Amino acid sequence: MSSPFPAILALLLGAASSAVAQQPGVTIKEDTPGLLARAKISSDSAIKLAQARIPGATIQSAEIENEDGRLIYSFDMKTIGRSGIDEVNVDARTGKVLPVEHEGPKAEARERTADSASARTKP
Repeated sequence: MSSPFPAILALLLGAASSAVAQQPGVTIKEDTPGLLARAKISSDSAIKLAQARIPGATIQSAEIENEDGRLIYSFDMKTIGRSGIDEVNVDARTGKVLPVEHEGPKAEARERTADSASARTKP
């Protein structure tokens, strides 16, 4: 018996693509080279899923990374009129949208500082 998951995912992606216009120019940064090749969900599909989760928000940054042993697409999304950003994570193997985390301006600044420090220590 085959899993209904591929048909359900295709239906959801179709609905998301008809309801959401894809933001042009979104580039997925690889936290480690080769991660995009390991993803089962395309970056275009992950972008559509993230945009469907927070309609009207703009993607500020996008990356694919290993987080807690899970390969995920991570999108920092900004909504006009709301402070901070919403982080939308999409499982890169299943397409499942994980719980959204809102980061206020202070948390966002801390994360940028940590990311900068991490980038300086990578070869």
